[in-house]
Amino acid sequence: WRQDADLLRFSYADNGCGIPSHAVHQIFDPFFTTARGSGGTGLGLHIVYSLVTKKMGGKIYCESPGHRGTRFSISLPLIAPHTSHNELPALTLDA
Repeated sequence: WRQDADLLRFSYADNGCGIPSHAVHQIFDPFFTTARGSGGTGLGLHIVYSLVTKKMGGKIYCESPGHRGTRFSISLPLIAPHTSHNELPALTLDA
């Protein structure tokens, strides 16, 4: 991780087989998966993308060079973007 003046930057990388080059541009699309027969729903990376970009005001990038793993780089503002009261979920307490 690294902190700049107004951003926190971090990355996650693995050394697996990587993401096929034809699929990299689709991985954040809802319901896109290369593991449909293995229980994948295609929502995981879409949820991450939505949280990072829409809720937190950040950016996420993916690099998967050939068969040498995958790296996700994320940048988040240190100060969260303004959220109106109407956008916040209601808090409920179960007795």
